Amino acid sequence: MRTPHIRSLAIALAVTTAVTITAGGGATALAAPAAPGATAPVASAGFQPVIDAARTAAVTHASATGVGKGDTLQATDVMVDPDGKQHVRFVRSHQGLPVLGGDLVVHLDKRSAYTGVTRALRQQVKVATTSAKLTAGQARAKAAATAKGTAGAAQLVVDARAGHTALAYQIHVTDSATAESGARTVVVDAASGAILSNTPVADSFLSPRVQDELRKSGQKLNPLLATATPAPLASAKATGFPAQANGTGQSLFVGSVPLITTQTAKSAFTLKDPSRGQTETRDAGNKELQQFSGGKAFTSTTDRWGTGRAGDRATAAVDAQYGITSTLDFYKKTFGRNGIKNDGAGAHALVHFGNKVGNAFWSSDCGCMLYGDGDGQTFAQPLVVLDVTGHELTHGVVDATANLQPTRVDANDNQFGEPGSLNESLADVFGSNVEFATNNPNNPPNYLMGEKLGLQQKFLRRLDKPSLDKLEGTVDYWSKASYDTEVHAGSGVSSHAYYLLAEGSGKKTINSVAYDSPTYDGSTVTGIGRDKATQIFYRALTRYMVSTTDFHDARTATLSAAADLYGASSTEYKTVDKAWAAVNVTAANTPAARS
Repeated sequence: MRTPHIRSLAIALAVTTAVTITAGGGATALAAPAAPGATAPVASAGFQPVIDAARTAAVTHASATGVGKGDTLQATDVMVDPDGKQHVRFVRSHQGLPVLGGDLVVHLDKRSAYTGVTRALRQQVKVATTSAKLTAGQARAKAAATAKGTAGAAQLVVDARAGHTALAYQIHVTDSATAESGARTVVVDAASGAILSNTPVADSFLSPRVQDELRKSGQKLNPLLATATPAPLASAKATGFPAQANGTGQSLFVGSVPLITTQTAKSAFTLKDPSRGQTETRDAGNKELQQFSGGKAFTSTTDRWGTGRAGDRATAAVDAQYGITSTLDFYKKTFGRNGIKNDGAGAHALVHFGNKVGNAFWSSDCGCMLYGDGDGQTFAQPLVVLDVTGHELTHGVVDATANLQPTRVDANDNQFGEPGSLNESLADVFGSNVEFATNNPNNPPNYLMGEKLGLQQKFLRRLDKPSLDKLEGTVDYWSKASYDTEVHAGSGVSSHAYYLLAEGSGKKTINSVAYDSPTYDGSTVTGIGRDKATQIFYRALTRYMVSTTDFHDARTATLSAAADLYGASSTEYKTVDKAWAAVNVTAANTPAARS
C-alpha cells in the first residue's frame, strides 16, 4: 500500500508515435497506427508535446542517446511525474527494420529540457540493410529445423543485442517440440545463416534445470492444499443481461474465495470479471493452445465454481481467476497501474494447458497465463498457487516496460545472464507483494516463493537468504560469474538487495516465518519498510530500466528512483546504496562496458 511519505503517483500512458532521423540529422514526425491497447487518441494527444520534446532531445544529444542517421523512434510509454519530470520510452527501427536491443528511455525536466537517457544499445546502429544472403524461405527452413516446429513469416530485423549489429531474420515458430509452451522465437543471421537466438516465447515458473533436478531426485511434491468449505448459493438479482454478479469459488490452495462474474441470463454465469477489464479464465482442454480465443469458457447455472478438488475442471480455474484478480488489484492499488500493460484491459488465463505439463507460464504471444495440470509424477497438482500467478503476471508487466532479456539460452532452454536474472527477481519481489497485498489467511504472506508447492526444502526461492535454495543453487551476492549465471539462480542478487532494503539485515520473524538475512560486507542494514522499497523498485523498473539492464545498472536505477521519491540526501536513498553494497554491487566494482 502507498504510504503518506510517497509523493502522488505519476500519470502513465501507452502511446505510439514515430520520428525518423534523416541523413541531414533533422527530425520528421511520421504518422503511426495506435499500438494494441493504447489509450484513446484524444487522451494521448495531450502527451504529444512531451513525445516531441523527447524525440528532439534524442537527436540533439545523439552522442549520449546513440540515435543515428536512419533511426526511427517509436514511443511506447510516456510518464509525467507530479513534479513535472517526464520520461518517454522508445523502441527503435533502423532504415525501417526493428532493432532488437535498441530500446531507450529519454528523461526530461518539467520544462522539457533533456536531463539524461537510459539506453540498451551502447553504440550507434551501423549495418547494411540490403546485405541479406539468405532468402526468407531459407531462414524459415532453418528456424523450423532448429525449433522443430512450424515457422511463420520471416521478418528482417537488426540484431544489436550482442554488442555488435547484424542483419537478421526473426521467425516465430509454433508447435515447437522443444518448448513446453509450444512456441519459440528464432533469430537467424541473414548473412551467415547462424542461429543468433532460439528462445521460448513463454516465461516458465520452473526452469528446465530445476525440473530435471526434481525428477532425478525422485521427489513427489505434496502441495499444501486448502480444505474446501461450503459456500452459500449465489442469488441472481439482475434483470438485464449481461450483468455483473457476485459468485463464490472453491479453490485448491486458498479455500473459499469471492469471485466477480458475468451473469448472462437468469441462471447462466461466465467466469469473466467485468469490473477488472473482462478478466477471464478458460479451459484449454489439455491442448497446447496458442490463442486465448481457442479456450472453452467456464459457465455455471449457480455462480458457484469448483469443488476444491483437482478432479473438477473449474477448481483450477478458481485459483487462476482469484490469483489474477488479486495481482491486478495489487498493481492498481499500489502503483495506480491499470492492467498488465497499463491500458485498462483485463488479463486472461488458460487452465488445463497441454498434456501432463508440470509448469505455469506467462505467454507474451497469447497475452495470458498458461497453467498445466502437473506431469502426474513429480507435480501432482496444477501450478495455480497465488505467488506463482503474481510472479508470472509480473513477467507481463516487465515485458510491457523494460522488457528485460536473457543474454543467452542453452540447448535445454535454461536462460542465463543478469538482465534475465533481474527479470526473475522482480517477478519474485512483486509476486511476494501480491501475497502481502491480498493477505489471505489461507495463504499467509511471506518472502518465500512457491512455499505451497510441497517441495522438500519447503519453498522454491526466498528473498532474505537466497542461497538457502539448494535446488536451484541461488546466490546471495554478486560476482563476476553473475553475468552468465542461470537466471533463477542469479535472481538472488537483486532479490536479496530488495529484502535488505525493505526489512534490513539480521534476524526477524514476520507472520510466523523466521528470517535471517546476511550481508556480503558484514554491514548492518536497517530496512525502510516494504511499502517504500516496493515503490522504489517499481519506479526503477518503469522509468530507469531497459532490456539490457544488469545488476549494477539496477543499482543506479533504484538510486535514481529513490532520489525522485525522497531526495538524494534522504535515508531512503542512502539505504538503497547500502542494500546493494550488502550484496556486493557497488560503484567501485562496476564492470567495464561490454559493448
